[in-house]
Amino acid sequence: MLQLNKESIKNTAQWEQAGIENVKFDYDQMTAMTKENPTWVHFGAGNIFRGFIAMLQQTLLNSGKVDTGIVVVETYDHEIIEKIYAPYDNLGLLAIMNTDGSLEKKIIGSISESLIGDPARENDWQRLQTIFATPSLQLASFTITEKGYSLKNASGEYSVDVQEDMANGPKRPKSVMARITSLAYTRYKNGELPIAFVSMDNCSHNGDILHSAVAAIAAKWSETGLVEEGFQHYINNPEKVSFPWSMIDKITPRPAESVKAALSESGFESTEILCTTKNTFIAPFVNAEKSEYLVIEDKFPNGRMPLEQAGVIFTDRQTVDRVEKMKVCTCLNPLHTSLAIFGCLLGYTLIADEMKDPELKKLVEKVGYEEGMPVVVNPQIIDPEAFIREVIEVRFPNPYIPDTPQRIATDTSQKVGIRFGETIKAYGQRPGLDVTNLKYIPLVIAGWCRYLMGVDDQGKEMSLSSDPLLSTLRAYISGIRLGDTTSVQVNLKPILSNKDIFGSDLYCVGLGEKIEGYFAEMIAGTGAVRATLQKYL
Repeated sequence: MLQLNKESIKNTAQWEQAGIENVKFDYDQMTAMTKENPTWVHFGAGNIFRGFIAMLQQTLLNSGKVDTGIVVVETYDHEIIEKIYAPYDNLGLLAIMNTDGSLEKKIIGSISESLIGDPARENDWQRLQTIFATPSLQLASFTITEKGYSLKNASGEYSVDVQEDMANGPKRPKSVMARITSLAYTRYKNGELPIAFVSMDNCSHNGDILHSAVAAIAAKWSETGLVEEGFQHYINNPEKVSFPWSMIDKITPRPAESVKAALSESGFESTEILCTTKNTFIAPFVNAEKSEYLVIEDKFPNGRMPLEQAGVIFTDRQTVDRVEKMKVCTCLNPLHTSLAIFGCLLGYTLIADEMKDPELKKLVEKVGYEEGMPVVVNPQIIDPEAFIREVIEVRFPNPYIPDTPQRIATDTSQKVGIRFGETIKAYGQRPGLDVTNLKYIPLVIAGWCRYLMGVDDQGKEMSLSSDPLLSTLRAYISGIRLGDTTSVQVNLKPILSNKDIFGSDLYCVGLGEKIEGYFAEMIAGTGAVRATLQKYL
């Protein structure tokens, strides 16, 4: 039986016999070189990192283009490091799920070390300080989800941790963004060393979001004399510290039992699927689709590895913006969220099954082709028509991708502003487009409000995916009852008028009442969600 550890990967023949591609470089040498001269640190040790980002560096290691790996850091869910990285010598296995049901299997071996990014873990934090003081470090990248960058709580105040961090300076930061700022300060103190901080999360202008969080903390520290004034200039000087924009796209669902079974059958033993106390579903293997895109603004003050040779597209900011708007605001993410909301309400547990549902398939076609495409600006490097066609006809319907509406429904309050709010804004700004003509995006927003009731279309209680605003939002609609359309009243107002959620007040743009109307139809009784979809589609 094959087990993941640094000794077992020395026997390439036995891995290849099992149909698993081994690394094509000396693993021990790579870890030694990286320890000495780290070039890349990545924050966020989840599936998208192992299944996509780590494999990019592995491609370069395999071909001899680089000799160092990636140091991965987890700031949110420490169990990922303790249970999935450390026991397996930081190795993993990638299973690519092809549309014909076959699996392409590869060892993930480009991760040199894994650290918990918390000052309370003194050895790990000290090691991070050392890494950030090293001139060879070129980039720190991030997949920490939208909420990872947030400094404020639901009521728009700085969170308690952030307030304490701003008052206490760089010594023992608690919030993720203050930890990043503290590590940047280490780099500043060691000779204003250059670095690129590259957010690879699915949020609009992700580099700016990361920069504003770090710059806000640096400004506070500088103002109160906790750091030198020069540190603030360093953070805001793109010749020294850059925050490139990026767009990432690859579906990496939770590890699936079906993939676990197939791997066990081929003789691979390290397949235990865990759910951590923070609700992360993770295993020593990652299952992912084959399609992948990563587009990055080419601003790296300390140089970078030749990732274009691994398929990354480097370009200018405006092109990244167009690609990202195309994907996040139109051609993929809004369709995913539409399926997530209605999939949960209608009892689905697989995105691919939803694509066989005539109403849901039609809904994503309408949201994408009819309402989204008119605001897309062609980025030239990727064709929007071909991209959305691949999403609707190949990627979402792939029955071997075990992706669930429940996973996609996580943190929806943090996503709707980008996934729908940007298109709503564009309709208000573009000549020839009338925002009040939108029909299907408002239908999805009404569906989300209906989802927040925690009752499915059959009237049965359903559990809701985690979301930082869940308790606040549910409090607003607690007075609404299924079967009583008069109970809607003004209960949706605090949600639909919230600019922090949608990017605009939906009543001011002329959509609030329309959404309330759809919502009232969806609570008319059991089966009303399906009936509303049938009526409008």
